Amino acid sequence: MKLKTAALLVLSSAALQAQAEECGKVTIADMNWNSASVIANVDRFILEHGYGCDAELIPGDTMPTGTSMIEKGQPDVAPELWSNALKDALDKGVEEKRLRYAGKSLVDGGEEGFWVPAYLVEQYPEIATIEGVKKHAKLFEHPEDPDQSAFYSCPAGWNCQISAGNLFRALGLEESGFTIVDPGSSAGLSGAIAKSYERKEAWFGYYWAPTAVLGKYEMVKVDFGSGVNLDEFVGCTTQAECAEPKPTMYPPSPVHTITTEEFASRAPQAYQYFTKRGFTNAGMNQLLAWMEDNQADGEEAMFYFLEQYPQIWQQWVPQDVAEKIQQAL
Repeated sequence: MKLKTAALLVLSSAALQAQAEECGKVTIADMNWNSASVIANVDRFILEHGYGCDAELIPGDTMPTGTSMIEKGQPDVAPELWSNALKDALDKGVEEKRLRYAGKSLVDGGEEGFWVPAYLVEQYPEIATIEGVKKHAKLFEHPEDPDQSAFYSCPAGWNCQISAGNLFRALGLEESGFTIVDPGSSAGLSGAIAKSYERKEAWFGYYWAPTAVLGKYEMVKVDFGSGVNLDEFVGCTTQAECAEPKPTMYPPSPVHTITTEEFASRAPQAYQYFTKRGFTNAGMNQLLAWMEDNQADGEEAMFYFLEQYPQIWQQWVPQDVAEKIQQAL
């Protein structure tokens, strides 16, 4: 009986080793915002324990990660890439058989816009429109200059800094007395919303979903009165060299998982996982709110998610893989 057990262990070990060799070393971009970090950690755990990959997280960000994947074939996986930011380059990478769009990491797409607190709209209903915001510009006091009105933009270095800056110009906000405030970081931006909310003060700026902030604080997306002009948004709003931007609402942002062609070909089973793995905005908002309330990092949130929501992640993998992951937990 002992010999039989030993033989089974050897076979099992050999099978795992064969799978690991097929999958090999996999580098996963761990982006510097919470939803992307959670997804990256979930991917690492599932690839390592479910598919026998030698999975490793490496620091990432939208533009440098996308560029590096196209030019150098590294990292192997970008779990949450807001693909509008690099659409032409990514499409070319797919055409040249360097990259694959594996699936949607946020199945509802990301939501972007300029926002104001709901309590302000209750007090001044017209502030739900950009004309109302401009009319009441004096309410949005600049933190350092009382003669100016504050528009909180995207942190420097993020691609949304380009689109927010172009829309700031397109909507004539400077002429209405607004100045762009760079919050310095994601934490600085969310902190500005939280601070205003706690004091019931006016706030106006760029934000996106899914996020813990929009889960915790009721905000209203300002209507530019323009509808969505997709050609304008893709061709000008998101481009640094856009000379004459015109108003357009943000279209829902496709949020993809991108892999290299080399990884997809080398590890087809692991690649299949990425075609099925996706989070709803509602589910991600809950996860992000839990992270914030518990001051948890991406790894802690990964364990919380895998332990609390097996009914979600088990749909992404075959049963034998799910069992391996469950055992590793």
